[in-house]
Amino acid sequence: MITHHLPTSRRSFLKTSSALAAASTLPAWFVEQSLAAQPEPQSKSPNEQVGIGLIGCGGQGTGDARNALRFGKVLAICDVDANHLTNVKQYFPDATAYSDFRKLLERKDVDVVICGTVDHWHTLVSLAAMKAGKDVYCEKPLTLTIDEGKRLVETQAQTKRILQTGTQQRSDSHFRLAADLIRNNRIGKLEKAEVWLPAGLRAGPFKTSPVPAGFNYDFWMGQTPKVDYVKERTHFSFRYWWEYSGGTMTDWGAHHNDIVLWALGYERSGPVSIEGKQLIDMIPGGYTAASEYEVTYTYPNGVKHICRSTTASEWHGGVKDPNGQQHGIKFTGSDGWIWVTRGTITASDRSLLTTKLPDNAPHVYQSNDHMGNFITCAKSRKETICPAEVGHRSSTIAHLGVISIRLNKKLAWDPEKEQFLNDPEATKYIAREMRKPYDYSMI
Repeated sequence: MITHHLPTSRRSFLKTSSALAAASTLPAWFVEQSLAAQPEPQSKSPNEQVGIGLIGCGGQGTGDARNALRFGKVLAICDVDANHLTNVKQYFPDATAYSDFRKLLERKDVDVVICGTVDHWHTLVSLAAMKAGKDVYCEKPLTLTIDEGKRLVETQAQTKRILQTGTQQRSDSHFRLAADLIRNNRIGKLEKAEVWLPAGLRAGPFKTSPVPAGFNYDFWMGQTPKVDYVKERTHFSFRYWWEYSGGTMTDWGAHHNDIVLWALGYERSGPVSIEGKQLIDMIPGGYTAASEYEVTYTYPNGVKHICRSTTASEWHGGVKDPNGQQHGIKFTGSDGWIWVTRGTITASDRSLLTTKLPDNAPHVYQSNDHMGNFITCAKSRKETICPAEVGHRSSTIAHLGVISIRLNKKLAWDPEKEQFLNDPEATKYIAREMRKPYDYSMI
């Protein structure tokens, strides 16, 4: 259904901005500025609707595809679990179902692909989609390894396809305001950024069991080592195994650590040293990704970035969050601090937020709709708010933390050459061996 928008009067505009500011922790000047910068809504004719393909029909992928229905129609769906395909049909009853994503990519009427697979399939699906002439919205973290990210950046440059990483916090006003204020030295010289992430799961040992009917477990394992089926390895809890993901370091870290890079202006670069440690031993035979950890990154400008896990009973972020969130980011500078998380931004002095930035102040990329930004850019061929290079660097931050945690030592990193300095042990983690036939040759 096409919605036609009427022009907004100055009076109603100010009324809307004041209401939005009052209903949130955002200052009125920022809300008004954000609304004023929004492009004029345009009506869309039916022939401008995009053909959408969904690969990976779990909860996140399905949610992304339902969100994208505003801009087109889901024509094809794909999953290695027949149960997922059955469940998702309630939302996309006319979509053709596939069990092999390569078949979906052969469709000429599919313009864009949403990749909502498990993490270790993100890169192969995204590479194949771009090579097939499709634009891609890929969930975070964009990659499983640093080497995969470099390949994605190269392929996007070669194919000229549009890619959006699903780091939707970049399209959230609270995080954008924080990035703008930090970049404009609102809290003085930045000294450190502290990130708190939810702790991961710690459980086990787990038992093997028969593979459920309709689930192509071998295809699901893909490039990763072949192991007996354990239900806790798959679907939602895959993220708590090093083999398929990086625990909450890559799950939540891909969001909050990404915002740190954005605010520091290192979204296409990175740190020069990483020192991580695991804080509690995992249970043999259970989840492998560290559930509790701490990582300290140091950037070329000397800023420290500390990323810690925290449990609900041990939340000590140092800031009382009105929404009860037990994760977020605290930026501390010579003149105060700013705390930001989903739905909330606070500061050591409220005036740090309420004082308007100068008219000539530089601003970060503005997007108020992450999926909308992707579709708009797919049509205009302009770069999204989180293209391959930016998504790759955000994933790299997570991977560097994971590598340091696993090796339990400090690592030196060259962000320009994207290589460890004099550390063969760490270098082995930049890429992982891929199990055949689920390697680059399959695409």
